Amino acid sequence: TLNRVTVVELGVPVWLVSLMVSLPLVFAPLRALVGFRSDHHRSSLGWRRVPYIWMGTLLQFGGLAIMPFALLVLSGDSQGPAAAGPLGAALAFLLVGAGLHITQTAGLALATDLAPPETRPRAVALLYVMLLLGMVGSSILFGWLLDDFSQLRLIQVIQGAALATMGLNLIALWKQESRDPSLTRRDRPAPRFATAWSDFLKGGRSGRLLVSVALGTAGFSMQDILLEPYGGQVLGLGVGATTGLTALLAGGTLLAFAIASRRLGRGADPFRLSGLGALIGVCAFAAVVLAAPLGSISLFRTGTFMIGVGGGLFAVGTLTSAMGMARNGESGLALGAWGAVQATAAGLAIALGGGLRDLIGGLADQGLLGPALTGPAVGYAAVYHLEIFLLFATLAAIGPLVGTAKEAGGPVSTPFGLAEFPG
Repeated sequence: TLNRVTVVELGVPVWLVSLMVSLPLVFAPLRALVGFRSDHHRSSLGWRRVPYIWMGTLLQFGGLAIMPFALLVLSGDSQGPAAAGPLGAALAFLLVGAGLHITQTAGLALATDLAPPETRPRAVALLYVMLLLGMVGSSILFGWLLDDFSQLRLIQVIQGAALATMGLNLIALWKQESRDPSLTRRDRPAPRFATAWSDFLKGGRSGRLLVSVALGTAGFSMQDILLEPYGGQVLGLGVGATTGLTALLAGGTLLAFAIASRRLGRGADPFRLSGLGALIGVCAFAAVVLAAPLGSISLFRTGTFMIGVGGGLFAVGTLTSAMGMARNGESGLALGAWGAVQATAAGLAIALGGGLRDLIGGLADQGLLGPALTGPAVGYAAVYHLEIFLLFATLAAIGPLVGTAKEAGGPVSTPFGLAEFPG
């Protein structure tokens, strides 16, 4: 919703919006370090995960609190210095992104601590489902609140999100992690991060998984900044209709989780499941590309829904595989590595997608690409074709991993369904 409002209503260039949204990329590679530090946190209070989740929550709140004012200055609707807008928006997005990465990494690690080993993948998957349900509900709510757009309403909605973030995270933290000073005593030996990272990458499976995660995440994420502007500028959809695309994406991902739970419950290979998600993504982006020349909003929505299905299968499959690769109880390191690669790839892809759309779209508007390649859809289509290529590369990278999860004694043989979620 913010992407659409910033580009269409506030008139900020797409490349600048994509750069701001991708700014958390600066912090994303540190997720593995954050996870590792939470594994070996030293404190007299006996908490390992809570301090990191709390600090991440404070950063998120601060970023969301100043974000609407920064965006208004960035749009040029102010009398302040020209540099204040980009600097303020950059600070806001950086704070939100850093808080998100810290909270999510420590939160996923806490989930693995609370659940017994045989239920850890299902516990993390349950958190993922709740995230998607939150996306569906918030997308509908934000679309309704911003349907009659005004700058004051934008400030109210984003600051309301800041308050909701603080409140929900406080509730989520309450009495979740038991205090255990023996795990956080200051004389407890802790390995060096480089040593732990080297042990994690031994054997080659972890490294190939991370490469697959990077390619697949980039393939699915490059459209993140573009789908709603594409619907508005090319297909003529309004704010409410383009906001509904987020609900379609989340709904497709929820369906993907249902499919994944059924297949993994029957002993399916998580790597094969990830490959299936990448293949569905190829078909989905083809549908989105064809929606413009055919003028079909239904095809566009179908492609958007399929992007959610493919991305959901890919995410659940790779996350389940990463959980099985945790060694010596260092779940924070394993999940931090997965999250670091995923977030970094997503940030780079979002920035590259916005830049390519503006560059190629500008060339098309000037007629430099020939008479056949003109119009606002050209820049978007170029990005979608690149995503199709990245998903084919993902299939090539993940192929050799198929079958290795069972050989390594991963979580494939355990049940994976709603009935087995920890209560």
